[in-house]
Amino acid sequence: MLELATLGILQSKPLHGYRLKQQLEQFMSGCISVNYGAIYPLLRRLEERGDITTLIQEAGEAGPSRKIYSITSQGTTAFRRKMLEHPHESWVNARSRFIIKYFFFSHLEPAERIKLLEHRIMVCRLRLETLEVQPIPSDDFYEIAVWHRFIAVIKEELEWLNERLALEQRQELESRN
Repeated sequence: MLELATLGILQSKPLHGYRLKQQLEQFMSGCISVNYGAIYPLLRRLEERGDITTLIQEAGEAGPSRKIYSITSQGTTAFRRKMLEHPHESWVNARSRFIIKYFFFSHLEPAERIKLLEHRIMVCRLRLETLEVQPIPSDDFYEIAVWHRFIAVIKEELEWLNERLALEQRQELESRN
């Protein structure tokens, strides 16, 4: 997820590692955790693969020089591929990954956005159906409250997703006319 978010942020403008980390924290803090121990090795790997490149290396304000990273055309292709994939992962990671993808929806075509929304709606419906037919796992008041909250959160997400889907479909229809 950190790779997807990094490539997504670099779609907008070149950044140095510290500024990139700040933007990831600002926009993605509800979805991913960002630390220096992860970001700089990731930047190195992305550069070695050719997904990003160092534009310039500027002198740091109070320390060593800083590299300004930019996404390459290969990186843009990798970003689009990651945006459209559906890896098998935990429910929590899938939810976070979708929110990160949604954050970068402007980089996709309308049909691609619709496809991702429809897929997420399907996953949420299946999850909700599974939970609603299972017996509540406990008779503990607090556990029951959390169980009901979890179901309510999925229902809220489905409502939001259906609103987003309707908006995307309306916009796609208007663009064809």
